[in-house]
Amino acid sequence: MKILVTGGAGYIGSHTCLELLKENYDVVVLDNFSNSCKESLNRVQNITGKTLSFYEADLLERPSIHQVFKDHTIDAVIHFAGLKAVGESVTIPLKYYHNNLTGTFNLLSVMDEFNVKNIVFSSSATVYGNPATLPITEDFPLSATNPYGRSKLVIEEILQDLYKSDKDWSIALLRYFNPVGAHESGEIGEDPQGMPNNLMPYISQVATGRLPRLSIFGGDYDTPDGTGVRDYIHVTDLALGHIHTLPKLISKTGVVIYNLGTGNGFSVLEMVKSFERASDRQIAYKITERRPGDIAACFADPSKAKKELGWEATKSLENMCQDTWNWQAKNPMGYRTHSKKE
Repeated sequence: MKILVTGGAGYIGSHTCLELLKENYDVVVLDNFSNSCKESLNRVQNITGKTLSFYEADLLERPSIHQVFKDHTIDAVIHFAGLKAVGESVTIPLKYYHNNLTGTFNLLSVMDEFNVKNIVFSSSATVYGNPATLPITEDFPLSATNPYGRSKLVIEEILQDLYKSDKDWSIALLRYFNPVGAHESGEIGEDPQGMPNNLMPYISQVATGRLPRLSIFGGDYDTPDGTGVRDYIHVTDLALGHIHTLPKLISKTGVVIYNLGTGNGFSVLEMVKSFERASDRQIAYKITERRPGDIAACFADPSKAKKELGWEATKSLENMCQDTWNWQAKNPMGYRTHSKKE
């Protein structure tokens, strides 16, 4: 079975490509390398001893997508590609809407043209907005507190409308909580360009001395220690969630929705302390003002995915921190440490 992975060179995409190859799927990657690099795919192939096909292309350029489908008989698509920083989306919302929505429109129209109607969409827990209660189940009311989350929510609605119009489509909406960690080999991991937007690479870059201190956005939330609480999930567990979803996607048409999380919430300060233990380094930090669009707490009820997909997260907070530190210690400058950034 041949799977097209958009954004496959990115953080979650590269880990998912690795797991797909391990399960003997044929993999085709489309990525514009705007926040990723080709080296991640080289390492995925080295780890697995298998090859994949990749195209440096942008979803905003429809002819490039068309070429991929012309060259390959695609069975299903896993759609990761998109801009993803909450804070940045508040600052430049039009760029987020144009990139994430238009790119998806182009992808879906080419899929329809080639009669490829199986898609796994990389959604986000941000579609739940500021939940009234916790943990979050898939039937919670949906809203968005920032343009990034709203772009994910709109795409979910578009995909559901698409199925209503054409019952041949099979669509999985996977709502991720907070991916962290790295592959146990330390060869692939999260490598943001510029200042990290996510907590774990920020902490790990402070640990290596690449950044002077961690900024914690908000210390006055209604949480046990005042810092934000999130459901952190190891990226390998998250990648395996896609592997478990594909058979269900192929077996029947319709729209299915799953939370991919651990069901446990940890605060920012808890993450800092756990990382200090894993790295044996002290993490300097300062608490600053809240970030626009952030909420106090968010964690999943992942029981539906366990029941229907046979999937559950297995890696602990210690695994997440240890694997992150292993990746960062081996690659203090990310993929640029041992190879030229492409």
